[in-house]
Amino acid sequence: METFTEASWYEKKENSIVKCTLCPHNCIIKPGKTGICLVRRNIEGILYAENYAVLSALHFDPVEKKPLYHFYPGQGVLSIGTFGCNLKCSFCQNSDISQNGIRDPERKALTDPQEIINEALDIKGNIGIAYTYNEPVIWFEYVRDVAKVAEKAGLKNVMVSNGFINETPGREMIEFTDAFNIDLKGFTEDFYKKHTSSSLEPVKETIKTIHKAGKHLEITNLVIPTLNDDPVVFEKMVEWIALETGENTVLHLSRYYPHFKVSLPPTEVKKLSGFYKIAKKYLKYVYLGNVADPAMGNNTLCPVCNSEVIVRNGYKTWTSGLDQQGKCKNCGLKIIEHI
Repeated sequence: METFTEASWYEKKENSIVKCTLCPHNCIIKPGKTGICLVRRNIEGILYAENYAVLSALHFDPVEKKPLYHFYPGQGVLSIGTFGCNLKCSFCQNSDISQNGIRDPERKALTDPQEIINEALDIKGNIGIAYTYNEPVIWFEYVRDVAKVAEKAGLKNVMVSNGFINETPGREMIEFTDAFNIDLKGFTEDFYKKHTSSSLEPVKETIKTIHKAGKHLEITNLVIPTLNDDPVVFEKMVEWIALETGENTVLHLSRYYPHFKVSLPPTEVKKLSGFYKIAKKYLKYVYLGNVADPAMGNNTLCPVCNSEVIVRNGYKTWTSGLDQQGKCKNCGLKIIEHI
């Protein structure tokens, strides 16, 4: 396998300059340089994905860890990641891999897509492959190649993404993906610009396109004190989610902890509880993440009869309140499509 793979989604310009068209940054990249993601490099007028087949992590995780709570609950998924990201979040929770490029790429061990599939098939109870840990959008070529082989092998493809991708490559990525968790980091352009060096509108468009394509969608919002915790803005966000993707859309409210460039104190649980109540006015399924109390905002209740249909303690999951079709045993409401 070659160390570098030519990138998809770019245009050649004069003087060996290239324009990357994968994400809305549309980086203009001079020879020898990379785009904002740090892993798509211009070498003599050709854009290369130098992170192709380079793994930063490979683990078998509970699907709830992605987090996905309504997609094969209680089962596991082989999770892989690389280096780099097309956002520059000051509060990044995985900055060691996402805010670094490939150091000495020729020395990195390369993992052929078929090797990932073989590993996945060897794991008992594995539903498929999750592309996670850093941003899979900037790993487009490798994700696409693995995902297509995975699909042929009967495995599911899961994307944990910031959703910052241009429309055409985004539609291609949606085609080979079964389930998404999209990180909706805030709900103002000002927040996205100041704290992620990106913009909100492309993320909203990605979320709407995933929903229209009929793919499984869950959304995560990391609540950060003073940065994106205005209750008025938050209510506008959940109202938008309900309007554009439906009241059955799963929303995860995650507790922030200090990391990378932000040293603000952790989000108060009281704040998360207040946001939970706001979100429940619009959405049927809302969960709290990174909260010590396992009973707080983790279990799934039937929105009709209020029966406890899924119980979660850490990453242990019991689905005893659901039948084999994902329906509430008490009232028959369909709650989980993929079980």
